Amino acid sequence: MLKLSLLVMLLWGVASAQTGGAEKLAPYYPTPETIVEKMLQLGSLKAGEKVYDLGSGDGRIVIMAAQKFHADAVGVELDKDLCKLSTDKILKLHLEKNAHIVNGDLLKQNYSSADLITVYLLPGFIDKVQPMLDQQLKKGARVVAHDFEFKNWTPDKVENVADDGEGRSHTLYLYRK
Repeated sequence: MLKLSLLVMLLWGVASAQTGGAEKLAPYYPTPETIVEKMLQLGSLKAGEKVYDLGSGDGRIVIMAAQKFHADAVGVELDKDLCKLSTDKILKLHLEKNAHIVNGDLLKQNYSSADLITVYLLPGFIDKVQPMLDQQLKKGARVVAHDFEFKNWTPDKVENVADDGEGRSHTLYLYRK
């Protein structure tokens, strides 16, 4: 039986479209809060480190990284409405010193300052992101992928979560540069 997230993403992939010249690399499918925290823990995020969430959706990873882990958190999101939603949440929580959202194409950003990257993208789109990260990431940078692995990288650790509190299972992959 397919995981619910995989099924939603596969169905979305069939109906995928271009947005303003930039390709959407995943549907908006929010990561449960329990998994957000596990992703940041698996990535060993520390206070003051720089974390990027690629395809940040409603900003929940960025917000938790700034609020709970005291990291410098940046989300990259193509959808303008989701950017506004995220930015509004960040301002309401007074996290604007440590958290912000870039409204743009995640394939056109510079991640060389990243200590940690989080991703929840479809496998075909991970293939597009991987060469860019190979070039840009500094030695020691970590990447945590949710449910879909980087096929040309070997994970340092794989964590299976049988139940996220909502009855769904997840797999998290940790990679180190």
